[in-house]
Amino acid sequence: MATFPVNKIRNVCIMGHGGDGKTSLVESLLFTAGVTDRVGKVPDGNTVCDFDPEEIKRQFSISTAVAPVVWNDCKINLLDTPGFFDFENEVNQALRVSESALIVATGKSGPGVGTEKAWARAEERKMPRMFYISKIDEENSDYYTSLHKLQKQFGVSVCPIVVPIFEGNRDTVGVVDCVIRKAYRMDGTKRVEIPIPENMVDRIDQHRAALCENVAELSEELMERYFAGEEFSDEELIAGIRQGVKDLVIAPVFCGTAATGIGSYALLKGIADYMPSPDEAPVEVCEDEKGELIEINCTPNGSTVAMIFKTVADQYGRFSYFKVFSGSVKQDMTLVNRRADANEKMAHIYEICGKKTTEVTEIGCGDIGAVAKLVTTKTGDTLSMSVRKVNLDPVQPPKPCYAQGIAPKNKGNEEKLATGLARLRDEDPSFSTEYNTETKQMLISGMGDIHLDVICSKLKNKFGVEVELSKPIVPYREKIRKKVSVEGKHKKQSGGHGQYGHVKMDFEPCMDQDFVFAESIFGGSVPKNFWPAVEKGIREAMEHGVLAGYPLVGLKATLTDGSYHDVDSNELSFKMAARLAYKAGIPQASPVLLEPICSLKVLIPDAYMGDVIGDLNKRRGRIMGMNPVDGGKQEILAEAPMAELSDYAITLRSMTQGRGSFESEFIRYDEAPAPVQEKVIADNKARLEALGD
Repeated sequence: MATFPVNKIRNVCIMGHGGDGKTSLVESLLFTAGVTDRVGKVPDGNTVCDFDPEEIKRQFSISTAVAPVVWNDCKINLLDTPGFFDFENEVNQALRVSESALIVATGKSGPGVGTEKAWARAEERKMPRMFYISKIDEENSDYYTSLHKLQKQFGVSVCPIVVPIFEGNRDTVGVVDCVIRKAYRMDGTKRVEIPIPENMVDRIDQHRAALCENVAELSEELMERYFAGEEFSDEELIAGIRQGVKDLVIAPVFCGTAATGIGSYALLKGIADYMPSPDEAPVEVCEDEKGELIEINCTPNGSTVAMIFKTVADQYGRFSYFKVFSGSVKQDMTLVNRRADANEKMAHIYEICGKKTTEVTEIGCGDIGAVAKLVTTKTGDTLSMSVRKVNLDPVQPPKPCYAQGIAPKNKGNEEKLATGLARLRDEDPSFSTEYNTETKQMLISGMGDIHLDVICSKLKNKFGVEVELSKPIVPYREKIRKKVSVEGKHKKQSGGHGQYGHVKMDFEPCMDQDFVFAESIFGGSVPKNFWPAVEKGIREAMEHGVLAGYPLVGLKATLTDGSYHDVDSNELSFKMAARLAYKAGIPQASPVLLEPICSLKVLIPDAYMGDVIGDLNKRRGRIMGMNPVDGGKQEILAEAPMAELSDYAITLRSMTQGRGSFESEFIRYDEAPAPVQEKVIADNKARLEALGD
């Protein structure tokens, strides 16, 4: 494919709820534009964009795919994004390199949660957007009901550009373009112009008049012409709609059915006519290496600046997707990664269409391409010329909210697991891993259960390591509640020098610090040089409490007395004596289990307030406050035990139909209720026995 001028490029992020037909729509557009010779189907696993084995198996998108088409001298890069909320980061990556959004909603159900979130994302970025009502030929589909719901929910900016033609028992046979007032139907795979049905003429005129009214509001001159009764030409109306889309006062609505291609021609024309090009997007502002703010203008003559927005990793290496924000990227060009302070050679650059790659010599300004075998560059990094080193703002991955323990099924595969997770982390920065030395458990955190399940499948298929997930082990603590006085004596004789250490100690609660060691010895019953050994012995013993083996905190240990032997006493003996005192004294000091408490910020629509608060109460949560948020939402501030939050991400999503979100953070330890203590002690003893501790 040839290099296109920047004003002839359209980068469009296709968003919507899972199952609304985004991938099928892209298939229809690819076929209509002549890129493919057949329309793939998701159930058959032969679509261009869902090419990953996991996507074929699950029959839904899990990553963003790029599919370029050429239409009316424009190159349109279609970025097909996942609709399931577990893969939110993929959508954010696509939005970062797009100038406009196409939001897909079905004619059967109208706007869903995914539609709301897509609109909110576009609104947050002040991004031009269009709607496409899909599946208008399916049973129980109602185009006009869905259109009304869109207008009611998102306002008067929502304007139909294309409306369907129905015949007989509401069979969809074609569409009418309200701007140019032409009707088309499909004859096999060809589009044929037909007269506008008589029963639709008045409706088409009404839609066109609404468009003219919206366009008239763009300037005083247009407003005067509109009120004077002067009709806008087709060219003026197209230019006006394009400006209205750019100014966010018009959100055109298209419709169609992917299976037959009805509406696909009109949609391609609409994207080319109304969507902005890269040079019409807001100018990128960033810091140069001197710390000065500079503007990155989207011009072919500028210094080359490209961003890596997506990485595909496997056992053979990495394949990096990039967008050119300024200048152009040419084969064998050497660019600088300022973050890593390293040079990267763009040895082989490619144009991508799904999984198909075509090697090219240049990727022009505003366009999207890919490069293989970058050494140090990761997702979010910027590549630029050495004379102008810059860092564009990268996509910040969402915070993981669902954690599980992860371990290889077969012992000895720990290294393969670590390697696989590191490679997948290059590809997907929205999950994280951490080894908890206290619980001896590797934790993996992601956006939900589907997200982690996909990662586990990729580990098996790409890196040959099978894993199993388990519930996270909660890091409890132990403390004492009263003061005790005890002694510990270590005495051992085995020929030659023996071992002798004797201490008397007070153990009492300490509120301010985890551990305080003191001494109140008179007369040198324990020499000073053995005091550090006593302290060390207590510190080591505190790593395992007496109730369930969790670390003991909040302890003051005072060495009050003891005795020693001139020959047999040494540091090891007093260290052992201190441990014996600990084991004897702590069970008498009324030990208790502490559980970690997390602070919660839960953001939900008002309608779900009762259900969410009721669920938090069941989780032993405490409501600390509520704050109203714009858009009819509430922010609930609460505290809850960490042990009760392991599945909260899934439950909250289910209760709120995906509209709710939350963040949690550890804040302190509190004494656990007696029933909780009993269960934790029993469970942990069983776990330690299984580990052989």
